[in-house]
Amino acid sequence: MFDPHFLFLAKDGATARQEDAALGALPEWDLTHLYPGAASPEFQGDFDTAARKARAFSERWKGQLAAASEQTGDDGLGAATETYEEIGDTLGRLGSYAGLSYYANAADPALRKLYGDTSARITEIYADLLFFELELNRLSEEAIEKALAADPRFARYRPWVLDLRKEKPHQLDDRLEQLFMEKSTTGSQAFNRLFDQTMDRMRFTVDGEEMPLEKTLNLLSDNKEPVRRKAAEALAATFKENLPTFSLIMNTVAKDTEINSRWHAFEDIADSRHLSNRVEREVVDALSEAVRDAYPRLSHRYYAMKAKWLGMDQMNYWDRNAPLPDTADRLISWDEARDTVLSAYGGFSPEMGNIARRFFDESWIDAPIRPGKRTGAFAHPTVPSAHPYVLVNYLGKPRDVMTLAHELGHGVHQVLAAKQGALMCSTPLTLAETASVFGEMLTFRALLAKTEDRATRKAMLAQKVEDMINTVVRQIAFYQFERKVHSARREGELTEDQINDMWMSVQGESLGPAIKLADGYETYWSYVPHFIHSPFYVYAYAFGDCLVNSLYAVYQNAESGFQDKYFDMLTAGGTKHHSELLKPFGLDASDPAFWGRGLSMIEGLIDELEALD
Repeated sequence: MFDPHFLFLAKDGATARQEDAALGALPEWDLTHLYPGAASPEFQGDFDTAARKARAFSERWKGQLAAASEQTGDDGLGAATETYEEIGDTLGRLGSYAGLSYYANAADPALRKLYGDTSARITEIYADLLFFELELNRLSEEAIEKALAADPRFARYRPWVLDLRKEKPHQLDDRLEQLFMEKSTTGSQAFNRLFDQTMDRMRFTVDGEEMPLEKTLNLLSDNKEPVRRKAAEALAATFKENLPTFSLIMNTVAKDTEINSRWHAFEDIADSRHLSNRVEREVVDALSEAVRDAYPRLSHRYYAMKAKWLGMDQMNYWDRNAPLPDTADRLISWDEARDTVLSAYGGFSPEMGNIARRFFDESWIDAPIRPGKRTGAFAHPTVPSAHPYVLVNYLGKPRDVMTLAHELGHGVHQVLAAKQGALMCSTPLTLAETASVFGEMLTFRALLAKTEDRATRKAMLAQKVEDMINTVVRQIAFYQFERKVHSARREGELTEDQINDMWMSVQGESLGPAIKLADGYETYWSYVPHFIHSPFYVYAYAFGDCLVNSLYAVYQNAESGFQDKYFDMLTAGGTKHHSELLKPFGLDASDPAFWGRGLSMIEGLIDELEALD
């Protein structure tokens, strides 16, 4: 998954060439595992086959599911669901190839066209499949339970069916649902692409040099204050120039979300996200309030400590990610990063280490920075019939190693969950961050255990605390910002100043008095992709981090058997609710004290830092 809080450091050309040599050969992924190319017979053939099968599926099953619920074998709902899953796997493979090609080089017009055409054609094919879930949900509870009991092939999909039934109160008739699906390509999806292409084209001028977003953001972690300040001012200036476009995109996405929510009878602005995450609104509210209550103990306290370390009474916002004074600026080669992560994973479980090793050995990772390549990092599961891919932008910093560990956690999770098949492998976002954050924690703890130098240990702890604050505090502040924007948008279009003011209010609350939010920072909401691509996604990061903090505490105190239970949880994919998955560990996310335990681990690391001061 793409993580906006990870930053990378940019250098001048000569230094960059030296660092490239120090990093060693960086791997690029091999997408021929999916297809030899977009013009290949395999790619075009799968599209033709999927379209033909989808038409045949509609002709065979549309209007017949009630009768099929009385049958078994090839005439039963199990047979229909198997075919539906098979077609979905093929379409997912096609979409993954086009998407990954585009993310690797969005500057290429041919790849932009491939991505757009593929998305549009997949949407067209899904028009023949859309009826299935809608018609299945119109069957009575009695008919569904009877079919699940009588048809073993259908019974295999029980978790998926029961999850699908939760969508029933928000379901429209077939023609309306088809209209919403087809219009999405010229609605929210179109504005997603506008956002991406605008971000890709933007350049920021720092000391006369033009650079793209990721390199400019990376200067905010430079060890020299003037460099950080100039980068921050360049970001603010360019964001401000493009603010009318970003404001239009935000207004459109918020309105589109409101229309979808209203037509589908969702009560709260974020309820559709909660439903897709299979998490109750009350649980998210409890998480959000617990984190907000902890702001003074976490971010406010830590940033006050950091201001003192930097010799300041108050930091400017561009100092937030500054390295600590006297922090060693050592480059970590790709081979060392690989060995570090694999050692940590293997130390926890040989099986986990072996799965992670495949990503390196079989070209499932893309690591170099290239023009047009998507910023940040993510792990893409593709489909169960293939394998995941990981994208990182590796520049050899300790945070880059943590990013690699994070994304490989996703990758291991996706490999294990693929056993559930295309319909049940996807883990709700609230649990999708579990394996990634756990893998990050394993790697951090392994590195910390080997570190005896006091200054290095302090720098590592500080970096970890900052990452956790970015993952928990900052993401909940993002969630609160989205709630403000989407609520206000219901009353009419928002001006740029209104959106800026909402941003500044939540940032001031979350970051605290030790950070001065100088002029220009009010525009920084504009570059966060989650606000556009997946509204209300961001709380999943905080959910995952707090959950893993509690889970890791169980691991530290467990005598035996933890690894087996952990693998069972990952392998379950989307077949179980979070309450079922956490129960073997004695954890309950609906317990108000649960989030406090997770947050206390961050507080404990801050205590440890203070003791080193």
